[in-house]
Amino acid sequence: MGKIVNVILSGGVGSRLWPLSRKSKPKQYLSIFNEKSLFELTIERNQSVCDHVVLVGSVQNIDLAKEDLKAVSHDIIIETVPRNTAAAIAFAALSRDPDDILIVTPSDHLIEGDEQYLQAIKRGIEFAKEGSLVTFGINPTRPETGYGYIESEGNDVLSFREKPNFDTAKDFLKSGNFLWNSGIFCFKASTYLQELERFDPKVYTASKATFDAAKAGILDEELSRKIPSKSVDYAIMERSDSIKVVPSFFHWSDMGSFDSLYDYLVAKGHPTDEHGNIVIGEIGKHTVFLGLQNCVVVNTTDAVLIMDKAFAQDVKHVYELLEKENSPLI
Repeated sequence: MGKIVNVILSGGVGSRLWPLSRKSKPKQYLSIFNEKSLFELTIERNQSVCDHVVLVGSVQNIDLAKEDLKAVSHDIIIETVPRNTAAAIAFAALSRDPDDILIVTPSDHLIEGDEQYLQAIKRGIEFAKEGSLVTFGINPTRPETGYGYIESEGNDVLSFREKPNFDTAKDFLKSGNFLWNSGIFCFKASTYLQELERFDPKVYTASKATFDAAKAGILDEELSRKIPSKSVDYAIMERSDSIKVVPSFFHWSDMGSFDSLYDYLVAKGHPTDEHGNIVIGEIGKHTVFLGLQNCVVVNTTDAVLIMDKAFAQDVKHVYELLEKENSPLI
C-alpha cells in the first residue's frame, strides 16, 4: 500500500475576511485561533494519520508556510498563477506514487472534535483503497446559505447542490438527507488522475504539461495560464460515478466570512457589548456602538471595515472593487 499524504491547498486570499486577510497574508496564516493559525492547525490535525504533507500554495505567500512545515516530512508545489482546485489537486497527485492515498484539505477551515474527525478520515481511507473518490459531508445545524450541499443516502451521493437561498436551505435541513459540502476529499492519486483525464481532459493535459515543466517545485507561469480554472467539484465530483460521501459529525466551519469568525470569537470569550457588537483586529482605540446591533468593526493599521454581521458575505464585493482599482490595500 502507498503512503497516506495530506495535500494542503493554500491558494486562497480570503477576500471575505478583508481587511484582516490580504494577498500577502491570507486568513489561513493569521494566528488568531488560540494563538495558532488555521494552517498550523491543519498540519497538526492530520499528523496522526498522514506520513507526508504536500502543500500546493501561492508564490505570494508560500514563505509564511515554511516555518510550520519544518516539523513534518513535506514537499511544496508553488503556483505562480491560481488555477482553482481541480488543477491544484492534480499537481499534488502527479507528484506522488499512484497508490498513495491523498487526504485533500483546505488550509483555512476550522475543525474541532479531533476524535470524530479522525473517525471520518479513516472511513474515507477505506473507501479510497477500494477506488472511490471520497467527499466528507458535515451534518448541518442551521439553514446555511454560504455553503454548498450534498444530497445523500447513506454513503451514496445523489446530487451536489450550489449555495442555496434561505428558503431552499430550510427545505434541505428539514429533509434530513442533505449535508454541508466540506471541501475535504480522499482518494488514490491514480484514481483522481484517471477521473480527471476522463471527465476534463483539457485540465488534465494542461496540468500535466505544467507540472512536468516545473523547476524546483515552481510551476511555469505561461503554461499555468493555459489551464482551465475549474473547481474539483465542477470538474469531477459532480460528474463521476465513483463518489462516496462520509457523513461527518465534527464541528466544521470554512471560516469564510466574518459571521463565522464572529461566532468563533464570541464562543471563545471575545468581548461584545450588550447588543452583540464586536471589534476585531488591532483594537487600540476605545470603540462605542450607539443604536447598533450585531455589528462588526474590523480595525487594521491601514483600513477599517464597519458592517452589520448579516452582510458578511458581501465583503468580497469590497475586495473585488479594490482589486479592480489595483489598490495596495489588498
